Amino acid sequence: MESVCPVCNCLASYIVKCHSCGNVMKDYGVIQDYFDDYSPYLDRDITERLDGATRNECMHVFFCEICNWDSRIPINRIMM
Repeated sequence: MESVCPVCNCLASYIVKCHSCGNVMKDYGVIQDYFDDYSPYLDRDITERLDGATRNECMHVFFCEICNWDSRIPINRIMM
């Protein structure tokens, strides 16, 4: 069995409200995709050491398009 992020794999949605204005924030994906130009193509074992999440979490970036607030939210992985 493998652990997967339910949000990345469209198995669940995650709703986060902005701490600043209360608007629903948009999921901009995993934080590893923003490290550099090639990080989206690297193996998960390499990039997950840099994001601050535990091995059982997937760190997502949520962004408020109203007030430009962003937040890092750890999503618990599930076994598949």
